[in-house]
Amino acid sequence: MPDEIVQYACEIHPRVVVDGTFGGGGHSRLILQRFDDCRDNTPDVSWNSLSIVALDRDPAVSQRAESIPLDPRIDLYLGSYESTPIALESAGFPAADAIILDLGLSSDQLADRDRGFSFNSDGELDLRFDPESGIPAHQWLMRHDEKAIADAIYQFGEERYSRRIAREIIARARSKRPVRTVSEMVDICRRCVPRSKNHDIHPATRTFQALRIAVNQELDILTRTMQQVADWLAPGGRILVLSFHSLEDRIVKNAFRQEDRLEVLTKKPLRPTDQEIQHNPRSRSAKLRVAQRRDAET
Repeated sequence: MPDEIVQYACEIHPRVVVDGTFGGGGHSRLILQRFDDCRDNTPDVSWNSLSIVALDRDPAVSQRAESIPLDPRIDLYLGSYESTPIALESAGFPAADAIILDLGLSSDQLADRDRGFSFNSDGELDLRFDPESGIPAHQWLMRHDEKAIADAIYQFGEERYSRRIAREIIARARSKRPVRTVSEMVDICRRCVPRSKNHDIHPATRTFQALRIAVNQELDILTRTMQQVADWLAPGGRILVLSFHSLEDRIVKNAFRQEDRLEVLTKKPLRPTDQEIQHNPRSRSAKLRVAQRRDAET
């Protein structure tokens, strides 16, 4: 939903934008482009200089930025969006006018054979955003029992057949053939999840999503972030969160409602258009929520 994100972020004429999930830099580039167009075409409006403070947990993002120089208005930091106040302080800013969190996977991550995010290429079942911290998914499976695995797949992936899948994973481990690769995990999901009438969803989609969320502690980080995000916004600043999972959306919705300093601008989450879904099927589950920090005297 790039158009909606750019519209909500730019209509307040921001000076400092935090792109908390930089990825390939798509949102940052679009915001800079919109900023430049508005500054050039609306001389009657005061468009001040714009700086973007970008963060990403994936070291590959920083490595790409070193080989392909970024726009000089972008300062990129390696770390989770939970580290936003540290990045802002390092860049010399007291607060942000807009914070953008796109909680989906980037195309580059899906294309990386060594990370295990895609079903279309085999490799180690890793699923970490930062390969240099934490443990890969195949080790996570080895460290948890059948109930814990099934509960995680059901809770984080909303997979009805989580018990079957967990039972197969443990059976392989007991037979000295623990799951280590993407293809092995996909094979288990194919055998455990009956073929549905809706062929758009791969039988391994929900399980891989659940393991990714568990390995990266995504919901814990999001919860802590949403409890603090109002502190990181300047008065009148906006927080925009694009989620792809019902649990993520619930965390964001509840945090917006419970924070007295935030005014919810999207009473219901915005959804992608049919045209966008047709162009990008992965956007079908996207939900965008936006809130604005009230002025200090409000």
